[in-house]
Amino acid sequence: MGVVEDISRAADRLAEADAVSLISHIDADGITSFSIISQALAREGIPVQPVFVRQLEPMTVPHIPKDDSLKVFTDLGSGQQGLLEEAGIDPETVVILDHHVSQKAPNGTEYFEVNSQLYGEDYHKCSAAGITYLVARRMNPENTDLSKLAVVGNVGDMMARETGRLTGIAHWIAEDAEAHGHLKMLQGLNCYGLSTRALHLSLSNCDDPTIPGISGKPAKAIELLCRIGVYESTTSARTFEELSAEELRRLSSTVAEQMLANGESVERLFAEQYFFLDEAEKTPLRNASEYATMLNACGRWAKPAIGAAVCAGDRGIHYREAEHMLRHHRSIIRELCEYILETGVNRVGPIQTINIGDRYPDTIAGIGAGMALS
Repeated sequence: MGVVEDISRAADRLAEADAVSLISHIDADGITSFSIISQALAREGIPVQPVFVRQLEPMTVPHIPKDDSLKVFTDLGSGQQGLLEEAGIDPETVVILDHHVSQKAPNGTEYFEVNSQLYGEDYHKCSAAGITYLVARRMNPENTDLSKLAVVGNVGDMMARETGRLTGIAHWIAEDAEAHGHLKMLQGLNCYGLSTRALHLSLSNCDDPTIPGISGKPAKAIELLCRIGVYESTTSARTFEELSAEELRRLSSTVAEQMLANGESVERLFAEQYFFLDEAEKTPLRNASEYATMLNACGRWAKPAIGAAVCAGDRGIHYREAEHMLRHHRSIIRELCEYILETGVNRVGPIQTINIGDRYPDTIAGIGAGMALS
């Protein structure tokens, strides 16, 4: 069957369920996927039992409830159908909503999956959150408010990284969110922290692309911003969103000219940014990339349910806890980067390795290594 038929079939199976066990991954895509489906089900009065797992593997399969509930797997499951078969899980009780490479069960058990990799080029750059949103929207057209979570999931899973924007069905979802007033898309500098960081920090922390004379040099970024009138003085601090259209044009032109003068390509200098106007300014929830970072922090510190509560609208105690985890996450990442830079890497042929022992959790080792080695 095609994508439309598969999405309709998944939506019907979810809507007809008496109860659902929702098994999901713990990163931003997994948490948003979980949140989209759990909210869509709650609106239909269908109870949900949450099960978050870091990986679907032999040690975590026993966490899947052994009952008559519909087992819905989000952001995992496609590549672990052999495990489901081995565990004796009835395919009639399974729906998989995923985007990872599909691997069929070795003994021929057929599990129903809606996987973005199965439907052609327009779907290849769509994460599980995008697929779950399409299913939720098919369940009830009024679920368009969940589109913002799909954008967060897609951005969090780097679906916009290569081209500087979401593409294919993922971009259609962003357009759907904008059309319903949940999102505003802006073309801006390809920097992180546009909602929460002072502009000179966003610029000086930019490493993709590296801005000659600015990246790694906050003081030089301040000088540039003062020179073009974006900052009134060296003690000023404004965010991207506080700039007028003319100031943004002036800043973009100046940075582009500086890169070209140093022989650098400006191909990756600009990117499409996704802002949520219903969220408070200068908070991590204001744009998709920072929202995703907060959810990733929750997952990596074993609190994905906190992230899911934020996705469901909690702006009280759970949001404050998520903010705390985000600050802690950033602090530990910085500490880990410094440790790697101080202790160095081990080279084994073309392979570089680091040894952090038990100083830091393995859930953040890859992030720290990537940042330090870049």
